[in-house]
Amino acid sequence: MAANAQGLQVNIVSPEKTLFSGICERISVPGELGTFEVLVNHAPIISTLTAGTIVCQGESPFMLEVRGGFVDVARNEVSVCVEV
Repeated sequence: MAANAQGLQVNIVSPEKTLFSGICERISVPGELGTFEVLVNHAPIISTLTAGTIVCQGESPFMLEVRGGFVDVARNEVSVCVEV
């Protein structure tokens, strides 16, 4: 599945390494103002993250506890830089 109307290309990195790279149907992240979910064709957004859990839902579900970071969403691509 390509990152288009069928999914989101999600890349989660820490300063040390890539933690996850794959296609997801949706991703939930702990934003500064509360947890929010990104779906296919989401409007572009940049947000800081607080301590919490990132949850990617798709063929290979992925969960990650984080201490903070930021997320950038544009054109069905989600880039997340985190502290774990």
